[in-house]
Amino acid sequence: MIAGITEITHAVDAAVVMGLLPARPRLLALGEPTHGEEVLLDLRNDLFRQLVEREGYRTIAIESDCLMGLVVDDHVTSGAGDLDEVMERGFSHEWGALPGNRDLVRWMRAYNEGRPASERVRFAAFDGPLEITAAASPRQALTALHDYLAARVDAGLLPCTAETLDRLLGADDRWTEPAAMMDPTRSVGRTPEARELRLVADDLVALLDAQTPHLIATSAPDEWDRARLHGRTAAGLLRYHFSMADTSPSRMARLLAVRDSMMAANLLALAERGPTLVHAHNSHLQRPKSTMRMGGLPVEWWSAGALVSPHLGEGYAFLATALGTIRHHGVEAPPPDTLEGHLYALPQDRYVVDPRRLAAVLGEPAPAPRVSPWFGYAPLDPAHLAGIDGLVFVKDAVRHQVSRS
Repeated sequence: MIAGITEITHAVDAAVVMGLLPARPRLLALGEPTHGEEVLLDLRNDLFRQLVEREGYRTIAIESDCLMGLVVDDHVTSGAGDLDEVMERGFSHEWGALPGNRDLVRWMRAYNEGRPASERVRFAAFDGPLEITAAASPRQALTALHDYLAARVDAGLLPCTAETLDRLLGADDRWTEPAAMMDPTRSVGRTPEARELRLVADDLVALLDAQTPHLIATSAPDEWDRARLHGRTAAGLLRYHFSMADTSPSRMARLLAVRDSMMAANLLALAERGPTLVHAHNSHLQRPKSTMRMGGLPVEWWSAGALVSPHLGEGYAFLATALGTIRHHGVEAPPPDTLEGHLYALPQDRYVVDPRRLAAVLGEPAPAPRVSPWFGYAPLDPAHLAGIDGLVFVKDAVRHQVSRS
């Protein structure tokens, strides 16, 4: 069995990855089974460099706050801001502290130095402004969109004034109340003001669409793209806050679905711009329906990858990543009868394999599902092999000693 698998494994190389696919995808999604492991970030960075230099990719998108990511994009394209400040203000989930992300930003800035705009690499974040325990106020997105339109269209076309918008938004801490995640009665998402803001956001986005020819003619490309991003984000955030105030049993499924819907919309916009490497958790990029248990109850929703894939067809490709061990989190060598166990038995430290050929080598019955002792690591489901375009396996993740440079 080991010999059969060895014959179909390859180095994680851009040319090998492209050889697994029918065409160069506009969105090449590289998943990870856990967050924060430097070996996975190093692999991502190396693959992105190869894709830029050999395959014409010009954007990388990561699972971070889409509005904060604009700070990083400004830095890598124009040098705006100090690197330390960019790492602090440009990433959500405290991911600016990860050395792999710092290395990525530093390389992108160095690559762009002296290059014309058409050849520069771009950074994007595609998650909503959402943390585990709270969602951001829609103020930043709504006011940015309102300001953009107010500077370019007749004031009579706007649904409200800036002063009215400010009044409806109120204090930002009303929106970011941490208790609202567990207690829907603490959410402001269904107050009269929030309901009116949803109408305002809808009118602003409709105006953005209706004035497209004029707005494109009077805006730089980045201004237009960011106005659309602010529109998507404002509408999505207000929808998310509305769902936070939901008291029905489907509340959590709605929240998870809204989040991945926001991700999908951002990814489709990036696909319009050009070939992009996407990096996020496997669960956000997979094609099958996502499932989990919360409060003892099953929750199901469609991931961003599942939503994007039907739109793009062969323009979307998904590389899932599996890990052998994360010993600093209690994840030891996988049982030999699991999918990861078969892969762990091979001598290579990291490699990519065609999942279709792997399934043929493994035969029936399918390998047993692996059970992780640590909640932060999600083993690969053997039943999902058919929805994966490439399987990346990394043998061991070791604790990384953080240093700043």
